[in-house]
Amino acid sequence: MKNGFLALSLVLSCAPSLAFAQAPVPPVRSVEVNPDHTITFRLREPAATKVEVGVDVLGPALAMQKDDAGVWSVTTPVMQPEIYAYHFAVDGANRVDATNPRIAPNLVGISNLIEVPGDAPEMWDATNVPHGVVHHHTYNTAVVVGRENNQSDYYVYTPPSYDAKAKKPYPVLYLLHGWSDDASGWTSVGQAHLILDNLLAQGKIKPMVVVMPLGYGDMAFVHDHGVWNQPETVEHNVSLFEKALLTEVLPQVEATYKVSRKREDRAIAGLSMGGLESLRIGLSHTDQFAWVGGFSSAVHSLDSLEAIKGLDPKIANLKTLWIACGVDDALITPNRSFIDFLKNKNMPVTQIETPGRHTWSVWRDNLIHFTPLLFVEK
Repeated sequence: MKNGFLALSLVLSCAPSLAFAQAPVPPVRSVEVNPDHTITFRLREPAATKVEVGVDVLGPALAMQKDDAGVWSVTTPVMQPEIYAYHFAVDGANRVDATNPRIAPNLVGISNLIEVPGDAPEMWDATNVPHGVVHHHTYNTAVVVGRENNQSDYYVYTPPSYDAKAKKPYPVLYLLHGWSDDASGWTSVGQAHLILDNLLAQGKIKPMVVVMPLGYGDMAFVHDHGVWNQPETVEHNVSLFEKALLTEVLPQVEATYKVSRKREDRAIAGLSMGGLESLRIGLSHTDQFAWVGGFSSAVHSLDSLEAIKGLDPKIANLKTLWIACGVDDALITPNRSFIDFLKNKNMPVTQIETPGRHTWSVWRDNLIHFTPLLFVEK
């Protein structure tokens, strides 16, 4: 008993020092937008030997410096008003910012999002205007390979004025996401629904229904970026997606929503992988789509565009063929080559080159400038 009391007394006498030793470490503000529109990133990793932060528009990752408290930090150059994706890398291992709940959904690598606001609301911001509705549909697919229980999905945006009993059906845009995104990419990261709301409120676009389907024919295609070096694998994925879109998604949309079935009222566009798919499907099915757009399209594997090599401009009779790419994107050269291919066939094509890399900041801008061209009589 005596030894027990001595031990208890010893513990109690040490309690203040133990409490001090275990005092909680003050939290670190991981990301902060400064008044001068720079962004400061911080991460507490006292045991790390190297910490970097990758910001989508900046190219190479930024090296961070460690202070005496084990907090690594770096401040970016001045950033334009925009939504940016970023991730940390600790001793070579990518890491999500656990303190920032704003995430960019992705099937390969998750990033966080941070917005640098402008002096006034940007086109991708939620503003005080009428808002459309984004509907999520899950369906049983007989085409898409690798979906659990054969369940695939798509999203549909209906404009604020949408009336299921309207006399005149709405035109429809099929908007395709890029490789590694899921079907929510255009809304969760691209803010497409808010862009459309704002464009409509400003009278810059026609009211339209926008369909955003899952963009894979075979889910195995999304696991490894090396698949893009395998033309047969690219073709396999694109051809299956084409079948899923035309035989499953499109008929379901036309049975569920008040949309036109005329080619003049159908458009298709997409980014990166979705750009390849939109060009392939749109240009090989000009009897179904009169408006075609590609944003930073993955056309470096022209074998996947075999179906359009017999393209005839008179038969195609497109209202708009619009192909855009950022000049700092590795895909700028194949996009220029593809446009040359089209011009050699006397296909009227609008070529757009903007500043920027292979990032959502480019694709949001593309959507802002492409959609006002749609469904307009010339």
